[in-house]
Amino acid sequence: QVQLVESGGGLAQAGDSLRLACAASGRTFSDKTMGWFRQAPGKEREFVAAMSGNRFIRLYTDSVKGRFSISRDNAKNTVYLQMNDLKPEDTAVYYCTASSAADYLDAAGYQQTQNYNYWGQGTQVTVSS
Repeated sequence: QVQLVESGGGLAQAGDSLRLACAASGRTFSDKTMGWFRQAPGKEREFVAAMSGNRFIRLYTDSVKGRFSISRDNAKNTVYLQMNDLKPEDTAVYYCTASSAADYLDAAGYQQTQNYNYWGQGTQVTVSS
């Protein structure tokens, strides 16, 4: 059974940093696309960041570019999201996700929830001003 387990969420103040981790078990995703989405109260789940299986492609939503960084440790079957200079608008539940695909033809493919096959339970990030 495939499981994605997120950790590292919590309370932060504006300007702080947090590092989310997502440990996968049940299968290896070393050559598959993995990513992060988030969902704020009353809003739809939105794309945050993704990395292709070959690591050549890293995508970010505009609002986090320059502040967030996605990385992965294939030996640990783990993907990370380093979040710097946090803002109150980053407050959301953050979900780790993995695809059965190595990559997608265009950026849109990485940003669509339906292209991901596995999801974690989410970890809450709350940023106060």
